[in-house]
Amino acid sequence: MRTVLVLFDSLNRLALGAYGGTAVKTPNFDRFARRAVTFDKHYVGSLPCMPARRDMHTGRLNFMHRHWGPLEPFDDSFARLLSDAGVYSHLISDHLHYFEDGGWGYANAFDSWDFIRGQEYDALKALAAPPVDRFKQKFDPSHYPFDNLANATITRGNTDRMAWKRSRAAITHDFLKEEADFPTAKCFKAAFEFLDLNKEADNWFLQLECFDPHEPFVAPERFKEAYESGYNGKILDWPLYEKVSNSKQEIAEIRGNYAALVAMCDEYFGKLLDHFDANDHWDDTCLILTTDHGFLLSEHEWWGKNRMPYYEEISHIPLMIWHPEHADQCGSRRKNLTQTPDLMPTILEIHQCQVPPSVTGVSLNSMLADDTPVHESLAFGMFAGPVCVTDGRYSYFRYPEDLSGENLNLYTLMPTHLASHFTISELQTSQLAGPFDFTKGVPLLKIRLDPKNTQVGNDGQTLEDCTSALYDLEVDPGQTAPLSNDAIVARLAERIVHHFTEHDAPAELYTHFGLHREFAPEKEAAGHAAEA
Repeated sequence: MRTVLVLFDSLNRLALGAYGGTAVKTPNFDRFARRAVTFDKHYVGSLPCMPARRDMHTGRLNFMHRHWGPLEPFDDSFARLLSDAGVYSHLISDHLHYFEDGGWGYANAFDSWDFIRGQEYDALKALAAPPVDRFKQKFDPSHYPFDNLANATITRGNTDRMAWKRSRAAITHDFLKEEADFPTAKCFKAAFEFLDLNKEADNWFLQLECFDPHEPFVAPERFKEAYESGYNGKILDWPLYEKVSNSKQEIAEIRGNYAALVAMCDEYFGKLLDHFDANDHWDDTCLILTTDHGFLLSEHEWWGKNRMPYYEEISHIPLMIWHPEHADQCGSRRKNLTQTPDLMPTILEIHQCQVPPSVTGVSLNSMLADDTPVHESLAFGMFAGPVCVTDGRYSYFRYPEDLSGENLNLYTLMPTHLASHFTISELQTSQLAGPFDFTKGVPLLKIRLDPKNTQVGNDGQTLEDCTSALYDLEVDPGQTAPLSNDAIVARLAERIVHHFTEHDAPAELYTHFGLHREFAPEKEAAGHAAEA
């Protein structure tokens, strides 16, 4: 068997026609939905980017034990397990976070990988003294705060971190001369080369991972023309993760730039479908399409992700799977709950590999035949953010009373943040904690959380304007009218406890969320020593 996993970043489910979207034309995503099995209640696990990828690799939730970070030495990565079983694995990606301190190990788990340069703040060219004055004339300061840059010679050490990142994106913008220069175009070109070189081979797995349509929302002009907003100001394509304060025209411009990027993703995905058609890959190759999370584009008066409740636009994501052995299910839909960690055991079973006992996700191969449920509920979240749970009917966001996160600890053997190692002051709080049930008997470092180094803290923001909320998704799919129902809240809180117990969450996490800690008998007998 051969498998191609196409992973886009920040692909909003409601941008796709196959999921009811009308704002963007997505003929190729919709074309694939007519052939594949489409999952209508597929959700995220851990947020944002690298926590989601750890979920994908390991088949279990990351967010209960640490925030953004590398693969841990004890982790069971599906890519490495495939290779161990004789299935060749290859990654093609322009996702720059794989090559920062907090992304170590993911690409290395594959037999081989190609990295495409130029996304987000991975500048296409190295300019020690970029034309900042010209950039100020071109980019809107609300998205590109170049006045905060220290001087023309811009390094991470002598200037505002956000301004530095966005100066890198501005450099790349200058060097995108032709459509072929765009990273997504390069990713698909590399994928077609891999498919052509390996068309006679069997037992391989290809992960084609495009950072688009993640911000900044930069697309070739021919895609932007279809979504012109009438705005004639400076470039607005990278909103801060904050409450909306823009004019209607500015909102339309930002949404139009995102739409253009989704349209580009759709067209290039269509080229892959054409390649499948021309080479008869449908007979012997699985094709999976999904994303890591969505994105708020002014819905609920928010931009972005991370800080606000994980509304459906963020947490409810697309998943479509084509499997040659289930061709009779072509174009069918699945209404039961699925989640990101389910991808790992699904991929392993597609290739007849054993699923390790650490996995809490469930293979979806049975759901390719029919809609038999595999989950009663799902928990998802971000470390030091709210914990969320859904049973498919209701969604419940639970915030702690203490929003600072100062009572939490990180459990890791890989003490790195997104783009840096833990500070000396953080490391000085380290204690050795006994193993969790998924660490193969290995103890971990228990390190006190510094709230400014959470994903929210890195954005320079807090959770102060967010509160717990319950929604009835059946009658209020837009989550506009919170419910007050103590019985439903209590039932869903019990489900959170269930998921914490299933993942051997540390004791302080229960306390943090005001939940009563209960052990399943086998976990009580094991008695992990994380509190040591």
